[in-house]
Amino acid sequence: MAKPIIMTVDDEPQVLNAVERDLRRHFRSEYRIVKVGSGSEALEVVRQLQQRNDPVALFLVDQRMPHVSGTEFLAQAMKLYPDARKVLLTAYADTEAAIDSINTIGLDHYLLKPWDPPEQNLYPVLDDLLSDWWQTTPPPFDGIRVAGTLWSPKSHDVKDFLARNRIPYLWLDIEQDAVARELVDATLASLGGAASARRLPVVFFPDGATLVEPDLRTLAEKAGLRTVATQPFYDLIVVGAGPAGLGAAVYGASEGLRTLMIDKQATGGQAGTSSRIENYLGFPKGLSGADLAQRATVQAARLGAEILTTQEAVKVRAEDPNRYLLLADGTELSCKALIIATGVTVRRLDAPGVDRLTGAGVYYGAALTEAANYRGQHVYVVGGANSAGQGAMFFSRYASQVTMLVRREGLQATMSQYLIDQIAATPNIDLRTYCEVAEAHGAERLESLTLRDCRNGVIETVPAAALFLFIGAAPHSELVAGVVERNEAGFILTGQDLLRGGKKPQGWKLQRDPLPLETSVPGIFAAGDVRHNAVRRVASAVGEGAIAVSLVHQYLKTV
Repeated sequence: MAKPIIMTVDDEPQVLNAVERDLRRHFRSEYRIVKVGSGSEALEVVRQLQQRNDPVALFLVDQRMPHVSGTEFLAQAMKLYPDARKVLLTAYADTEAAIDSINTIGLDHYLLKPWDPPEQNLYPVLDDLLSDWWQTTPPPFDGIRVAGTLWSPKSHDVKDFLARNRIPYLWLDIEQDAVARELVDATLASLGGAASARRLPVVFFPDGATLVEPDLRTLAEKAGLRTVATQPFYDLIVVGAGPAGLGAAVYGASEGLRTLMIDKQATGGQAGTSSRIENYLGFPKGLSGADLAQRATVQAARLGAEILTTQEAVKVRAEDPNRYLLLADGTELSCKALIIATGVTVRRLDAPGVDRLTGAGVYYGAALTEAANYRGQHVYVVGGANSAGQGAMFFSRYASQVTMLVRREGLQATMSQYLIDQIAATPNIDLRTYCEVAEAHGAERLESLTLRDCRNGVIETVPAAALFLFIGAAPHSELVAGVVERNEAGFILTGQDLLRGGKKPQGWKLQRDPLPLETSVPGIFAAGDVRHNAVRRVASAVGEGAIAVSLVHQYLKTV
């Protein structure tokens, strides 16, 4: 923790300098001494200190100051530093004002001028107050702070982004935290905003910088993530940083290929949001998706892979001998070989009210950052695959009741047996079959759901605190549309799936057949869930990423 601050405020320079001199003489080894020459200026300094989350232990303030008196300053400063100790410097005639401030603002002490000798009249008083401050005040969080509301979709997006990129942050709910609310209002006011039209979230950084409603790329850059490629050309570019992309990046970099991996949000993909993966080889007690993603990301970087986040690949083109990738910001990168490992995304639920309440009680995927906010409440999970089961198990640690909704007769056809057994053994998870969400209700947040029986159409409306959706997958393959062959659902065809009646795909000019994970364009490969007929398991995706790299080596020998 940085040294706590003792702030002294006085409009008389001679007195201010004398106070500073005495404070430094006794406290400089343990505290930072900050002096300010007016109450109004001091309020701005206090706001800046709070933006950096610097600790303030004590205010020593002159009562008689023009424009803003000592008592008035302390009343405002306490909104941002309620635990700081408050001391007034007063003249004999100010005694009544000092006594009044004890009752109005909880003044801790007042000192009469002059305070000489400080060894008798100043230091003992402040030593006692500072000792008490140390014992009762927790150390401040030394990192990024995100201030917003639980029902702000943009606040959810920022929290989710930071969590998925394993960037520690402290959440400040301005509806529950008066200090955070005061800080946000003061920050927005300094930027020309109004408290009546709060722009959320406000992100505070340890260096004092702030971002208001940041886009994810700006946030990533400020948080220290790489967002711009260092080279225009690579041996191998991997698009997508889920298990398949991470597997490809690790093996590509370890085998000496100049490797770049790109993802539009965070490494880990859908697997990175899994609360618990219990069937991954080598982890008998299981591990979280975030932990797996973190380990693989560090491993890929250590081996030399370059990793970009918040960059979306929008178009692929082939112009022999290279392959080209266009990014959303207009940058075009080239490479010898390309692996598409963009995975899939949860399908959107087409029901009234769902889009409007997304991020405000309705969430796609696990949304692990929000689970603790629904402690003791009833939440619903839609979906019957492993991701839904893992989510339900995680939410059951917090929610009083988790209800799973599936349109089928049960879970056996779509979920691993170990998860089915765990769900059956968890008393606060119940399963409703042949059931779907017909509508979501709520003004500013989800309040209730209308459920429909898929067999007879009977509907009912039930109260609901949150809805987590895991409803099938749509492939992220638009970037190769019109370039490589896909099936009707958009999944990329590879290897033997490209051969029809023994004939090679249209436009294929090589004598050999496409390699097992190679697309209809030589040198472009697909791995993981975006590929047609992929086995949708984490271990399979990692394996495909590794295999794709070995096939890249085979391809490069022929060009």
